[in-house]
Order: sequence, then C-alpha cells, then structure tokens
Amino acid sequence: MKDLKQITVIGLGLLGGSITLAVSRSFPSTKAVGYSHRPATRQKAKRLCVATEVAGDIKESVAGAELVILATPIYTFEEILSEIAGSLPKGCIVTDVGSTKVLPHRWAEKILPQNVFYVGSHPIAGSEQRGVEFARDDLFERAVCIITTTTKTNPQAVKTLKKFWSGLGCIVEMMKPQEHDRIFANVSHLPHVVAAALINANNDRELRCAGKGFIDTSRIASGPANIWADVLLANGENIAGGIGKITAELLKIKTAIQNKDRKQIEKLLWKAKDKRTALINYKMKKKELL
Repeated sequence: MKDLKQITVIGLGLLGGSITLAVSRSFPSTKAVGYSHRPATRQKAKRLCVATEVAGDIKESVAGAELVILATPIYTFEEILSEIAGSLPKGCIVTDVGSTKVLPHRWAEKILPQNVFYVGSHPIAGSEQRGVEFARDDLFERAVCIITTTTKTNPQAVKTLKKFWSGLGCIVEMMKPQEHDRIFANVSHLPHVVAAALINANNDRELRCAGKGFIDTSRIASGPANIWADVLLANGENIAGGIGKITAELLKIKTAIQNKDRKQIEKLLWKAKDKRTALINYKMKKKELL
C-alpha cells in the first residue's frame, strides 16, 4: 500500500509479530516497526527478524507511523493510548487486534486527538500459543477480520484499514462494536470458558486417561490466563448471558438422561450434529476452511 510508509505494532507476541512479518511479506516497501516494553522480547524479535525495526521507546515508535496497531492485552489499551496520543502524527490511523470492541472505541474517543482516527479491528486468527517465537507471516491467510465502526468513525480510515487487512490475506467483514461483542461472547469467549470448566471439572487422575477428543475439545484452555481474564472482564455482561444459555442446554441433556428419555437425548444430539454440519459447509463454501 503506497500510502502506508510505516506501520507500528505495539506488542510483539504471536499476533503482533505475525502482523509485522506479514507486512514485510505483503507490503515490502512499508516499514514495519515493532515495540515491546520487555527488553527480552525486543532482543528475541531482533534475533528472529520479525520487523524492519524493533523500537525500545513507545513514543518514538509511533512518531512516523500512518497506522498504529495495538496488540497487547485489552486493559492496557487505555494507558497506551494516553501515552502515545501526543506523539501520533496528524492523520494517523489507530487500530487494535483485541477481541472486544466496545471499550476500545470508548477509550479512543476519549483520549485520541481529533486529527487521529480510531477504527476497531479483530482478526480471527491465532492459537493457544503466545510469544513472538510463534509468529508467522501466513497467520492471516483466509482469516476473517472484523472491522468495527461507529457513526463517528472516519470513512477514509475505514477504507485504508480494509485494504490493509485484505492485503495481509484476510476476509474483511464490518460490524458495530456492540454487535461484535455480543456475537463473539458466544462464538469465541464462551468456548474458552467452557474449555476451562471442562478441564477444571476433572482431577489429575481422570485427565491422564483423556483421549484425542478431550484434548481437541479443551485445546483453547491452554491460552494465556492474563489475556483471557481481560477479555472476560471487558465483555462480562455478554459472556455471563452466554454462560446462562450453555447452562440451560446442559440442563436439557441432564434432565433427558435422568429421565432415561432416549428420544430427547437423540433429538438434542442430532440437532447439534446438523447445526455443526451446516456450519462446516458454510465455512468450506466461504473458503475459510481448506
């Protein structure tokens, strides 16, 4: 993208490092600057060559950027925005990769100067791994990226950000922040809660007997606790509602089992199977699953 001479990524974990690598691959004329507050991470990032430049000063890292991307835990955003606000160039676009969007929009509107434009981003990519050593330049290939806007969002900034994520290989979709947080409470945040509960409901002796199905089902429980605590607190009301729906479904199955109601048990299991088959077919059609 010829209009983006420099992008700066704040936070060099899996997502942040993957963004700078993907920028270097997809936009070779764009300078990809990475910043981490941890010296050890900066040293590792330099050794792995994940960015054009690895900066040690957060304000200096954004001073020449047309696009700044926050790739840190959600509850660090407010402090980071306050720290960099005075150093952002006029016309700079600020976005993030957080999985909740209402709070980042609120903080950005409160903190950023009027000549800096915030747009929300949520690339649906990553894994339970964390750390810059797991970064890779193809992480965003065929991944959906949600861009969130309000009535105050700058249209040109949205256009630029669409081109950016599309250039990294993403399938871009648009949502309002409130809609995003409601949907992803159910399809992203709730699964992590369920996986954690599944693990915690079993003792060590039982877990050692677990097979591949259990391992697959509980994989996301390996995600970093501090990052997921931020997510659960930032989207608490929606997630609590989702937990209520899961509890209701479990109670349906529990009641059917206690009543020895084979017909009801099979009905519930077939319903789940059919809905998942429809989901997989949809994702295959959209080429989100290969």
